[in-house]
Amino acid sequence: MRKTVTTLGLMALGLGLSAPALADPVADMAKAGCTACHLKDKKLVGPSYKEIAAKNKGKADAVATLTAKARAGGSGVYGPIPMPPNPMAKIGDAELKAAVEWILKQ
Repeated sequence: MRKTVTTLGLMALGLGLSAPALADPVADMAKAGCTACHLKDKKLVGPSYKEIAAKNKGKADAVATLTAKARAGGSGVYGPIPMPPNPMAKIGDAELKAAVEWILKQ
């Protein structure tokens, strides 16, 4: 019994050491270059994260729509300046989705 408990404890410790770090959407957005055009509460080149959240409040498909929009880029929603596409090499799908979810909480 003692050997089983020790083995399970070591396995749990091993799993903890190999688990990925918690997602940090703010760091991921900075790394991807989002902060070159967007700030949390002030318009820069693009809208603030708070403005994006307010415009999409209550929309059930907001995460999917904004994720697709960020991935593809586009213009006309917040003004004439286009947002460039954000390819997988710049920010992965999971990180992009987490970033959009974070933005919508602002």
